[in-house]
Amino acid sequence: MKDSNGNLVQGRTRWRRFAAVVIPAAVVAGGLMTGVAQGKVPVALNVSGQSFKISADQLNGTGFTQYGSVAVKKDGTQIPVAASGIKSATLSNLCQSVVVVPGHLSLVIRAGREAGNPASAENLLIGMDALAGDATFTNIDIGTDASALSKDGFSSHGQTGAFGQEADKVEIHNLKQRAYSTNAGTFTLNGLSMKVDLTGYECFADSALN
Repeated sequence: MKDSNGNLVQGRTRWRRFAAVVIPAAVVAGGLMTGVAQGKVPVALNVSGQSFKISADQLNGTGFTQYGSVAVKKDGTQIPVAASGIKSATLSNLCQSVVVVPGHLSLVIRAGREAGNPASAENLLIGMDALAGDATFTNIDIGTDASALSKDGFSSHGQTGAFGQEADKVEIHNLKQRAYSTNAGTFTLNGLSMKVDLTGYECFADSALN
């Protein structure tokens, strides 16, 4: 592993622990929400509050950032998340699942299963609270002021003085993440398949994020 003065950081990263660092409760309750109110921090509004799972054999992205943010339910309830911005990404063997009735009913979406024809996204912004996988970052800067992040191309990021990180490229094998919101300028789902599963199937078990 190399720091921000090097060109590469490799290793298995447990992003649940990272989220606990970048989103202390006091920040969510105070300064971060001030930034949200002033329009300085992008935030997902009117989220359902129900998490969903996304997995992929491999994610390749250019222009990566990560910082603390919040997702806000319609009733005003705030959900702390780690916001991950990616300017351009491809995802091989993508799976997305959301449980409607535990053990009985879920909605499952799959795409990008054909070799050489992955799903792709432009201007991707994900609000997550847990992520696991084998990650490689190229030209990473760790500890950047969250308000000064720029590599994902978005105009605004985290609160001034808050922790952030960014990299020219990110590659994650065996990606597993739990999210509350996903936004993209364009999301291309090659080989899309969507079905209601009567067993409550999920893309992966919760234990994969421990």
